[in-house]
Amino acid sequence: MGSYLFVVVGLVAGILSGLLGIGGGIVMVPALIYFFGFSQHGAQGTTLAAMILPIGLLAALKYYSHGHVSIAVAMFIAMGFFVGGFIGASFVERVPDVMLKRIFGLFMLAVSVKMIFGK
Repeated sequence: MGSYLFVVVGLVAGILSGLLGIGGGIVMVPALIYFFGFSQHGAQGTTLAAMILPIGLLAALKYYSHGHVSIAVAMFIAMGFFVGGFIGASFVERVPDVMLKRIFGLFMLAVSVKMIFGK
């Protein structure tokens, strides 16, 4: 399988990230699992590695240029994400792949139901 297909996954994730603020978990993780046969752990780890700076830099700059970025809030979120990502990654190996996939799916389902039917 050509590496260009991974570029396509990144391109789709990037477009959706710039358009909707999503991309990493919602696009790349399922794509790696269902199109490329990755395990849930492998898909999550690869996605996190792909999202290391400067992936979102150009999209964030575009949003910033239109006044849609709170730098202070983004910095606080980044600090929490930095520490939280380490904590989550420290525990994930104890979770069986099937259970992790189900937790991931339930999380996406809960968020989508809230987004569609919530106020």
